[in-house]
Amino acid sequence: LLGLPYPGGPELAKLAEQGDANRFRFPRPMTDRPGLDFSFSGLKTFALNTMQKHAPLDDQTRADIARAFEDAVVDTLVIKCRRAVEQTRVTHLVMAGGVSANRRLREKLETELKKKGVEVLYPRPEFCTDNGAMIAFAGWQRLQAGLHDEDAGFQVTPRWPMTELEPLQKG
Repeated sequence: LLGLPYPGGPELAKLAEQGDANRFRFPRPMTDRPGLDFSFSGLKTFALNTMQKHAPLDDQTRADIARAFEDAVVDTLVIKCRRAVEQTRVTHLVMAGGVSANRRLREKLETELKKKGVEVLYPRPEFCTDNGAMIAFAGWQRLQAGLHDEDAGFQVTPRWPMTELEPLQKG
């Protein structure tokens, strides 16, 4: 929406650095209900509506919107992670994927979860990449190992537990 190059996360974070944290306040999705589920589709719609309301956007407004969006995502993830560690009583949390490279998320998770005695672990920044690439690589490995259905038919399983996936045999 902001016309940022791919991958958008690092570019959004860089733009958000210039933003005024007090100009816009975006919603924190699904934090007003119990549970650990979250979705950012409504947040994206809110961002779009904000952009349309303030069009044409000058550079500062773009930065302010980026900041509001980043703050909302970070707050939402921190709230959900805090709930998860409270429910499970774990003492370690692993944050991975592209979002785990976000500086504001790391700082806020460290601050919030340290209070609960939880250590947050992250991959090195060069390994904080889009999970889609990891899934594609796992699929490629399975294809190379001959694990595919000849008729290309398959059942869509949107919530497929990883524990039900057959391991690849090394050989």
